[in-house]
Amino acid sequence: MGKQAVDILDLDVKKLIDMLNAALCEEWLAYYQYWIGARVLEGPMRTEVEPELLIHANEELNHAVLVVDRITQLGGTPVLTPEEWTKWARCKYETPSDPYVEEILKQNLDGERCAIRRYQEIASFTNGKDHATHQMAISILNDELEHEQEIEDWLNDINILKEDIKKFRL
Repeated sequence: MGKQAVDILDLDVKKLIDMLNAALCEEWLAYYQYWIGARVLEGPMRTEVEPELLIHANEELNHAVLVVDRITQLGGTPVLTPEEWTKWARCKYETPSDPYVEEILKQNLDGERCAIRRYQEIASFTNGKDHATHQMAISILNDELEHEQEIEDWLNDINILKEDIKKFRL
């Protein structure tokens, strides 16, 4: 981003870069959480959920690319080491120690809800002040909202399946 483009921003650029770095770290953690969760997943609907988790992982990686590009356009330096990710991230990585599909989905749902809050904050912070970052945040926010809905739908389907199984046992 050119000097004039940064100069006309009507906001604290350092604060924005910090917000974006936190989001970048959260995207890397989300990517790995989806990716490893898909690999260890067990239980009902695994064959349907696994490929979708891998799609979500790739979308999180694409978000990281958008965010790191914006950080550098603003003249900032992205977080450079994985050791820093958990220090910057508000959205935490949850180890998939229980590979049951429902538990993996609940962990990812928590992550998506945290990401929704993060990008809503960035969108609000940049609204009317930095159109490029605002548009990026809104685009990513829409993806995160879609992920949340998909995960809620899968969890609902699992609950229906569990209820159906109870009916047959009676």
